[in-house]
Amino acid sequence: MRFPATHPIALLFCWLFTGIALPAKSQVRCADPLSLTPATPPGQVNWKKFPEFTLPFTLIYGAPRLGDTLASPLRHGFSHLATVLPSEFGTLVTPRERALDWSGFAFGLNQPWETLLSPWDNDTLAYQAKWDWFITQTSGGYTNAKGKFIFPISFLAVDIERFLPTDDRIVRLKQEPKIPAAYRNLPDADFISAYKRDMTALYGMGLRYIRQKVDLTGIPLMTYSDVPIRNTFFNVTGNTWTDWRTNPERVSFLVKDQTTNRVGGPFYQQLDALGPSAYYYYDYPSPLAPDYLAYMLFQIEANQAWSDKPIIPYVWMRYHDCCGSFPKFLQPFMAEATAIFPFFSGAKGLWFWDHGVDPTASFAAYEHFVHGLYRLSRFADVFTGDYKLVIPKSARDHMDDRTPIWRGAVKDNRILIAAHNPYATETQTTRVPVSYGSWQTTLTLKGREVYLCQFDLTVVTGNNEEIALTNLKVFPNPAVDQVTVRFDRLPTRPVQISFVDLLGRTVLRRVVDAGTAYVNESVPVSPLKSGLYTVIITDSRSTYTQKVVINR
Repeated sequence: MRFPATHPIALLFCWLFTGIALPAKSQVRCADPLSLTPATPPGQVNWKKFPEFTLPFTLIYGAPRLGDTLASPLRHGFSHLATVLPSEFGTLVTPRERALDWSGFAFGLNQPWETLLSPWDNDTLAYQAKWDWFITQTSGGYTNAKGKFIFPISFLAVDIERFLPTDDRIVRLKQEPKIPAAYRNLPDADFISAYKRDMTALYGMGLRYIRQKVDLTGIPLMTYSDVPIRNTFFNVTGNTWTDWRTNPERVSFLVKDQTTNRVGGPFYQQLDALGPSAYYYYDYPSPLAPDYLAYMLFQIEANQAWSDKPIIPYVWMRYHDCCGSFPKFLQPFMAEATAIFPFFSGAKGLWFWDHGVDPTASFAAYEHFVHGLYRLSRFADVFTGDYKLVIPKSARDHMDDRTPIWRGAVKDNRILIAAHNPYATETQTTRVPVSYGSWQTTLTLKGREVYLCQFDLTVVTGNNEEIALTNLKVFPNPAVDQVTVRFDRLPTRPVQISFVDLLGRTVLRRVVDAGTAYVNESVPVSPLKSGLYTVIITDSRSTYTQKVVINR
């Protein structure tokens, strides 16, 4: 039997035996998930599950290495390691790939700065001696021609955490007999003002001392969580978005110039980057759990409104120990979204942090995070050179009205879109309108999936009825028990999905009705034998084909 040249079987054989690709107009390209089954045995991360990839961001791996001795994070999206084994340094890890977390900066001397969180009557010479010891140990005693010590790193973060953040807590400090009487006798307003002035100066002194002693040329310096908008989880929606980004009263005094009442001052001037802490507090099914993504993005967007310094949040794959979910690890979709979304809100990097882990735990969340980085790396070029972020609604407002979140990154004539509905149930379908200029379309999210696709802005979407089946995605490939077909939009007419073997026989057929279709349509393939198949997807108007290997 001879088939017409446009028949699906004829197209299939042309493709299989000549290697000629079927024509299709490029409209959408998605970062499909890998066929990933986290996690490996307890206490491990299997880096070999992922292809090697890079990203154009500062991504610091500051979590336990979990048996890795090959600097594997550096080949899987991360730019820096905070913990380096002696066998790795100088061979697998160079100084430009090493970050340093200087913890305990104001601890260990039993001074008022540590015990009372007070800026007064501290033995600053004792602190300087402590810092000198650390500097000498870290540098190995090596100095440059100007006598400054050389750190074999390319990124430095200092963890201080020794101040009282609110006026009421500062006033209570007046009751401490160890506070000098000259301060305790001040009126409350003057006491608060003196505390903020002197604590900011003490913080600034610490960082200035580092700069005086260490050659930080080309080494960005930041501190943990000392940022303009340093808030708690519950007060985000207590102020409007306009208030958060314009009212100086929202700014932490540590990074505020007391004269101008704006961001600045002796401590802020020493910072090259800002490191807000974007931890999560509640696990599903808590009604507060779905706010996790909006809360993290708020940390970025609010601080970006006050400062042009790079924002590099700290992220943790476990819940905070405050609220009952610790030490559980994050849900898989939470870990993946945490790896993708920050860069759509303007973050220039992430510090992936953890400590005190249980070696018998499963670290699947780590692998889901890396999986998110890998998916993002498929579009790494979008975040280089000139690009524009599209933030249609502030994270604060998403947290208030609990709506699906989408963000875009535009470069040339392309828009990369990340979308996620953390407020959905696992089976809920959500339609999300997205637009940029005159371009628009509607996404359909299934459950809490993390959507990541790039669109061609020159293709006018118009009526979905006028758009053919092009640029579909069929994954995973190889597959085992299930194949998913991702449509670029919901089908508007019935679609037939057929699996054809190498002899041209249709061995599996499924009809998807337009009224019940999902953007991600799953097809069980367990009845099929291992081998090479072609998936042929047709409606009454067009045909799409793709090879798929089933491997058991």
